[in-house]
Amino acid sequence: MEKNLKTFISVSGNQAASRMAYAMSELAAIYPITPSSDMAEYYDSLVAKGTKNAFGVIPKVVEMQSEAGAAGTLHGALAGGALGTTFTASQGLLLMIPNMFKIAGELLPSVMHVSARTVATHALSIFGDHSDVMSTRSCGWAMLCSSNVQEAQDMALVAHLAAIKSSYPYLHFFDGFRTSHEINKIEAIDDELIKKICAELDIKKDIEKFRGRALNPNKPHQAGTAQNPDTYFQNREACNNILCSLPNILHNILGSFSELTGRSYKAFEYTGDPKATRVIVSMGSSCDTIEEYLNAMMDPKTKSVVDRGLVRVRLYRPFDAKAFIASIPTTCKTLTVLDRTKENGAVGDPLYLDICTALIEAGKTNIKVVSGRYGLSSKEFTPDMVEAVFKNMKLATPKNHFTVGINDDVTHTSLDYSAQLATPHITPEGMTECVFFGLGSDGTVGANKNSATIISDKTDMFAQAYFVYDSKKSGGTTTSHLRFSKHPIKRPYLVNSPTFVACHNQTFLNKFDMIGGIQKGGTFLLNTTYTKDELFKILPADVIKTIVERNVNFYTINAYKIAGELGLGGRINTIMQSAFFYLTNVIPYKNAVGYMKAAIDKSYGKKGATVLEMNYAAVDSAEKNLNKI
Repeated sequence: MEKNLKTFISVSGNQAASRMAYAMSELAAIYPITPSSDMAEYYDSLVAKGTKNAFGVIPKVVEMQSEAGAAGTLHGALAGGALGTTFTASQGLLLMIPNMFKIAGELLPSVMHVSARTVATHALSIFGDHSDVMSTRSCGWAMLCSSNVQEAQDMALVAHLAAIKSSYPYLHFFDGFRTSHEINKIEAIDDELIKKICAELDIKKDIEKFRGRALNPNKPHQAGTAQNPDTYFQNREACNNILCSLPNILHNILGSFSELTGRSYKAFEYTGDPKATRVIVSMGSSCDTIEEYLNAMMDPKTKSVVDRGLVRVRLYRPFDAKAFIASIPTTCKTLTVLDRTKENGAVGDPLYLDICTALIEAGKTNIKVVSGRYGLSSKEFTPDMVEAVFKNMKLATPKNHFTVGINDDVTHTSLDYSAQLATPHITPEGMTECVFFGLGSDGTVGANKNSATIISDKTDMFAQAYFVYDSKKSGGTTTSHLRFSKHPIKRPYLVNSPTFVACHNQTFLNKFDMIGGIQKGGTFLLNTTYTKDELFKILPADVIKTIVERNVNFYTINAYKIAGELGLGGRINTIMQSAFFYLTNVIPYKNAVGYMKAAIDKSYGKKGATVLEMNYAAVDSAEKNLNKI
C-alpha cells in the first residue's frame, strides 16, 4: 500500500488529539476544565471557521453548564445516531461517570479525550497524574493511553476508528500538562489519509449499522429498560463476546494504520534487551523517559541495552493478559510496575494489581513483581529515577510499594535517586536545551511558543517546548523549557542542564537558582536595568562563582528601557526573543529576523503601520543593545 508523504506540524498534545476528534465526529459536547480546555477551544475554533471534517460536514459544538450536562448531551447524541465526542479531566471526568456506565452498557461508539489530571483529595491540584482515569476504570469503557504528542494524535484517530468499528466507547488519555501542553513537531495526519484508512477498514458500513439502531420514531425499538433479578445478570454477561473482540479489532486497525503511516504501535510494546531479567511496566509519558534512559545505556559496540527493558502499556482496558504475557522477555525475573496514582487502602495500585493477576493466571509465578508510584500532580520523573528503579530490582529483596521522585521522611517509602546520571551524558549530540524565566503575562511564554514554531516550521529541525506555570497564572512565575535537535525529541522532563538560560525579570536573581545546572561554555542572558558596576554589587555570589568556573558567556540587555522608548510598555517579549536567536544561532540570525517579522505581520497586521514598525524595531534592537559582561 502506498504510504502518505510526510507533512510536519508543530502542535500541543491537546491540539493533536482535538484535530482527530474533529475529523472523526459530528458533535462535541463540552465544558472547560484545566488542562483539557484547549481541546474544546480548538474544536470550537474549527467550527467557527466553517472547517469540514473528514466526512465533509461541519460538526456542532454544544457547551453545557457542567461536565455532567456535557456527558448527558453526548449520551443523547449517540442514542440519536450522531458520532459524538467530548474532552475533560479530573473532577469533570468524575461527573461524567453515570452517563459513562450507560454509554458502555448500550454499546454506543464514542471517544472521550482526557488530559489526565489529579483528582482533588487533601488539596486541589490542576496538574497531571492518572488518578482521574483510574477512577473510571469500572465504567466499562475501553481505555487507550498515549505517551507523547505524536501518539496523542495517532491514538486519538485509532480510538475513533476502534470505537466505530467495534461499536464501543473509548476513553483516550494522556498526561495532563506534560503531554497536553507540550508543543512538539510531529508527522501530521490529514483528511485524505483518514479517508484512506476509513476505506481500508470499511468504516462507512459500521457507521450505517450504528445509525440503523439509533432512536427513530419511524423505526421504534425498545431501549433503556429496567430489569429485575430474573434477567439483569444474564444480560450483563452478554457483552463478554464484544469485550473479548476489542483487542483483536484494535490490532487490525493498528496494522492498517502502520501500513499507511509507517508508524507502528502495539497494545503492549517491549523495548530493551531481548534477554533482560529486569523490566519496567508503565503507561503515559514516563515510557518516553524510560526509553530515553535505555537508549543512553545502550552499548555502542553491540547496539543493545544490557539487562534492562520496558513494557509500554497502551491498551489498558480491556486488559489483554495474553498480549501482555507475550510482550515480556522469557528471561524476565523481576518486574517493576509503575503507577501514576495512589489508591488509598488498596493492597496495590491499579496497574500493579492487573499485572499481578495476569501473571498468576498465566502461571508465571516465577517472576517477582514490585510496585512503585511516581509523578503525582506532575512531579518530575527523570532518567535518574529510572536508574534508581532498575537498581532497586537488583537487590536481593527489592523495596516494594515504593515511591520515587520525593523524599518520604514520614513512612520511608522512597527510593534514593541521587544524580548519578549527569544529563549531558544522555543528551544527544547536537541538541540545544534552553530555559527562560519570566513573569506570568509578560509575553515570555508566547515568545517562546513562537520561537519553537518558527524553528519547527521554517527548518528541518525538531523543537519541543514545555511551560511550567504556577497555579496563580497571570502574575506568577513561568519557566519555559525548549529543546531543538535535528532528530525527533522525546524527553518528557524539564531541562536541567541547559546550554542557554535567559532571565527576563531581574528580581528573580535572588529567588531562583537559574544557572546552577548550566553547561560549561553556556550562555546566560539577563534583562536588567542595572549598569555593569551596579550589577556586580547585587549579583549573588553563587551566580558569579558558576559564571567563572563554567566559563559562562554572560550578557545583559535593558529590554524595559528599549520597550519604553519604542512605545511597547512592558512588553519585552519580542526584544528578548530576538536576543535569544542572536546569541544561540540555532538558526542563522538573519533568517530568524525575517521569520519574526513575518510573524509580526500575521499577528499585528490589522493594527496598522505604526504598530508594525514598533515591533520591527523591537526585533532589530536586540543585536546592538546586548552587553557582554
